[in-house]
Amino acid sequence: MAAAEEVPIHGDILEAILSHVPLIDLVPACHVSNSWKRAVSSSLAHLRPIKPWLIVLTQSPRDAHVTKLHGYDPRSHVWLEIKNHTCPHSSPVRSSHSSLLYTLTPAEFAFSLDALHLHWHHAPSPRVWRTDPIVARVGSRVVVAGGACEFEDDPLAVEMYDVESRAWETCPSMPALLKDSTASSWLSVAITGEVMHLTEKHSGVTYSFDTVTKKWEGPFDLRPDESVFHCVTGKIGERLMVAGLVGGFGNVRSVKLWEVRGGLGSGMVEVGEMPKEMVWKVMGGSELGSMEVTWIGDFVYVRNTSVKEELVVCEVVNGVGCEWRSVRNVAVNHGARMVVCGGDVCMQDLQRAVMSGTRTFCLKHM
Repeated sequence: MAAAEEVPIHGDILEAILSHVPLIDLVPACHVSNSWKRAVSSSLAHLRPIKPWLIVLTQSPRDAHVTKLHGYDPRSHVWLEIKNHTCPHSSPVRSSHSSLLYTLTPAEFAFSLDALHLHWHHAPSPRVWRTDPIVARVGSRVVVAGGACEFEDDPLAVEMYDVESRAWETCPSMPALLKDSTASSWLSVAITGEVMHLTEKHSGVTYSFDTVTKKWEGPFDLRPDESVFHCVTGKIGERLMVAGLVGGFGNVRSVKLWEVRGGLGSGMVEVGEMPKEMVWKVMGGSELGSMEVTWIGDFVYVRNTSVKEELVVCEVVNGVGCEWRSVRNVAVNHGARMVVCGGDVCMQDLQRAVMSGTRTFCLKHM
């Protein structure tokens, strides 16, 4: 009896199947045939689109060369360890803005802007030596603000590096009202267009710096109301947002999201509130360490630095509704520093990484 012929899978059925396949496994699927490549593209476009990744780097505090990189893919709800086969880092890796990693030494300023951090730019160090500055990408420029060492004359100094011309430019210093909170641990940063917004986390006092006109504006009050004791700014799409802790230190009653409507200082509208059980889970029922918020695309990732194993993810759907879920952070490496940022990953990024041989992706169990 002749063996039954295999029936090829194609069309809508193939696209539906591919919609349940982790994004990283769609890379080899694209190379099966031209019809499979088209099916992958159609599945991602119409059934289950790509969503921004959370990128977590852990680094040994004793040996900066010892690092691990993980990515969380919310589309597939999987963690991946991203093994780096290129040269390791020789100094602490940091991030003060959701899309950028950097290292800073007296001799060099290195930073990575792409989603999977395949490429690092290397530049001379800024004129002012800094230990904990705000570092943010604004268009084709990288702004380095505040965080200066004690022996520097101007703790509020601002410098800007142009990625295209590869040159530094000295800018007007940060407003004097921020002189006691110039480090990134005290300030949050959000970018809308060509403007950088700096917000003092405890007071909500905000100043805006236009990187084109080189002018500061403010102060503005982005503290939603008196019940909020800690707020962090970011953006969803091009909308300026605020994430706030309601209550007090050691007694966090709620975590809420607000959208800044109109101009700064014109008012805010509440967008969503974290479910109570998730507030308890991520805050751990203990004293607050520090709330860190990573904004990327339509996603908001919230974590407490003293409860490293837990993350809460919020997806803002259609600009109005919030879908919350708790995610176990498999990247935790006790004793290691943890640096978090976002990556707007696309299939081309994954294909380049796989084809280059410099990155290996390994699925991790949740």
